[in-house]
Amino acid sequence: MQTIDKKHKETTAKRIIWRSSGLHLTDRDKNGWLVVSSDLLRAYYTRPEIHPVEESCDQENRLFERLMEEPAAPVTEAELAAIKDQDAAENYRIVLRFRDHLLKNSTLESAYMQLFLMPKAPMIPPVFIEQMVHLIMSNIMAPVHDPLMVRASELLFREQKVTTDDGQIMLADAEVVEMYSETGGFGGLGGLLAEAGTPMKQATLDVMTEDNQTGYWGRADQFNYAIDFRYTQPGPDAFARVLEKWIRHFLGLDTRIQAMQTIQDRQWSWHIGLDREATSILNDLYYNGASGSTPLSDQNRIVALFRMEILNRSRVRSNMRGKAVYLGLAMDHSQTVRMKPQNLLVNLPLKNLN
Repeated sequence: MQTIDKKHKETTAKRIIWRSSGLHLTDRDKNGWLVVSSDLLRAYYTRPEIHPVEESCDQENRLFERLMEEPAAPVTEAELAAIKDQDAAENYRIVLRFRDHLLKNSTLESAYMQLFLMPKAPMIPPVFIEQMVHLIMSNIMAPVHDPLMVRASELLFREQKVTTDDGQIMLADAEVVEMYSETGGFGGLGGLLAEAGTPMKQATLDVMTEDNQTGYWGRADQFNYAIDFRYTQPGPDAFARVLEKWIRHFLGLDTRIQAMQTIQDRQWSWHIGLDREATSILNDLYYNGASGSTPLSDQNRIVALFRMEILNRSRVRSNMRGKAVYLGLAMDHSQTVRMKPQNLLVNLPLKNLN
């Protein structure tokens, strides 16, 4: 694991917004990237899929104890095959594959980028990738004191449910929305009441406003603020600032990103979908135009559009200098936004990513 500059470590106390991110289990290197620590690896070994249970065999218990003592210890296939519960053994293979990828790259940021740049990247469960983004975003957002911007950054690592009633575009955490729909926002008790058919007072998510946004800090890990994402509201602008920070953190690239309503550019040459749906819709619009074969229902699934200007022009491909890059965010047919933040790093019109 990478060695930390002691002086730098002592002078970079971390403000932690989301305790659930695990930022407290990491260190920063001199460039501000997150170093893979023994404590972070131990956190993965204590996941329910890995932690031994009463029925675990002696081999599984011994392996667990060794990894907790020495998180980077090599593990052979013979050791895994000797575990009686082969489902548990497979879980170890998955976690150890992820561990080895982290150790090979030293920092979370490098490990994340290589997942999308390596010709034969290891197969990593999506939940682990989302956790990496959560950690990295926790690091990026640590100096930020604007609750709306921090809330907007949740889009990069948590699915959002979209409500478009009465001309609004409200984004709320998909997991929280599902929980509220099942329990009325009253947790396990609400679930029991719902099963019993007992009427409950309906709990609603707070929509973040200028008046209530300071309350975010006390419940950041609850992910239970909704945001207004209409073009006329501050939400898309806050999200644009987050994207600028994301790009700068990874690529050292300065950009200017602005929310917009429509793309009306005869020189439209480059676009990036921030999710699978937006990629498909923008591709159709680019090749066929708004009056082409793209159904209006698909166009209406676009949640937000942005215009990006890359300020470090010397790093831009010659045929794209002076031209805008358009970004799109869209919901699927279940009105869910599943962002792919890697798209913004690996699809820019740059000469290279070094």
